[in-house]
Parts: sequence; structure tokens; C-alpha cells
Amino acid sequence: MIAIKNLFENDDVKVIEKKGNIAVIEFQRDVSVNKATAISEYYAGKMNVRRRQVVIQLNGEEYITSAGAMQWVAGNVESSTNIKGVGDFLGKALKGGVTNESTVKPKYHGTGLLALEPTYNYILIEDVSNWKGGMVLEDGLFLACEATLDTDVVMRSNLSSAVLGGEGLFNLSLKGSGYAVLESSVPREELIEVELENDQIKIDGNMAIAWSNSLEFRVEKSTKSLLGSAVAGEGFVNVYRGTGKILMSPVAPETLNNILTYKSR
Repeated sequence: MIAIKNLFENDDVKVIEKKGNIAVIEFQRDVSVNKATAISEYYAGKMNVRRRQVVIQLNGEEYITSAGAMQWVAGNVESSTNIKGVGDFLGKALKGGVTNESTVKPKYHGTGLLALEPTYNYILIEDVSNWKGGMVLEDGLFLACEATLDTDVVMRSNLSSAVLGGEGLFNLSLKGSGYAVLESSVPREELIEVELENDQIKIDGNMAIAWSNSLEFRVEKSTKSLLGSAVAGEGFVNVYRGTGKILMSPVAPETLNNILTYKSR
């Protein structure tokens, strides 16, 4: 038997979201500071720059995490990998080589607690069954998911969507029924959610961080002619068509990277 104290009942720790067996805790203030860092940490907390951590209660279920995401496990919890053999390893290595996602993703199963590494990013818990045909993720967004979900690498519908749209040619796809845990540079309350029903949205830049697998994604000229696009100052835009859902960041990825760099200091 294991008794874990000073975690959930800690005055500085708050459960900010819970879905199923997955809980997201947030440290309301960082008291592990010294005289040199106290002021910056104080104002960081006031601006919602706080440490967050995913804690999963395992009751016989199995979860997949990104490589290196586990911080500690307690109880009768065992780990394995998602590799089924040499052929499967080579296939996953090939797919992993075309994305920023790790080839080998650990699996944890048993009875106990699984705690992931703390982060200053924002944690999203998404029910994949609510995404038509599953969801496609931008690189680096995946943190963990229930093993009931199928994880795969999908290719863009056309080469131009990668070359012209500033996007990769391959992305991680999640399908099935279960929860996925995502790590975002933008909080959920600032992400714009767009629902399409036999319609389309055009986005100037790669600000969509997740979208339904049912949507067709292409890159097109912002106007009907190259000259018109040049005059309009837009060039090419990312176009999502069909029926499904999109999560869109309000700022460009370059800005998010700058924010993330600042937070990690």
C-alpha cells in the first residue's frame, strides 16, 4: 500500500481540470525560489505562468505517453513500448523520422498513479470521439492518451500543402474513443474553435494546431491569380474544407516559440 501526501491536499496545488482518470494540477505559486528569482516568479504567477502537471490514476487501464514524459509512477504499474517487432520498429522509425514525434512511445498499465513531467505549457484534455474521423495534431502537441486510441502518422493530401503552407508533410493522427492529453503554448480559453459543416476556412499561416481527420487540407492562392495574391500581400493560405472541427491559435507559431523560450528561463 502507498500513501501519497502533500500532493492533492497541498494548499499551493489546485486541480484545474479532470476528465476520466486524468487530472491536471497547477502549482498556484512557486515557492522553490531564492532571493534572486523570487520577484520574477511572483509576477510570473500573476500572469498565469505556472507549473502544471498531469497525474493519471491507473485502475487497470493502459496509457501511452510521449518519450521521456514520465516523472514518477507509484503502485503496481508496469511499462512497455508500442513496438511489436523488428518490422514494426522499422515502420515506426520511418514514420517518426518524418515528424517531430518520437518513434517509441512508452505504455503504462496496472494499478497506481502515473505522474508526467511538470511543464509551463498549458494542458488540453480532448475527447477524440468528439472529433469527426479522429484528430490530426501539429508536431510536438502530443503528451499522452488512452491506449484505446489508434495512433498513426498521416500524410497531407497534396505536396503543396507542406511546401507552400509552411507545414510538415506528415502529422500524428489519433482515432477512436478515449482521451488525449495535449501540451499547448496557448491556454484553452484563448484557442479559437471552428466547426465546419460542408464549408471551408482559409488561414494565413500555420495557426491551426489540431483539426478533424475528416477535413481536406490544401494550400491555395489567396486570390485567383498569382498577381492578385502578390498585390493583396497574402500569397498562399491554408484551406480546410468539409465537415469537422479546428483548434486555431490566435498568434503565429514564431510568437509562441518566443513565449515558450521566455517561460523556460
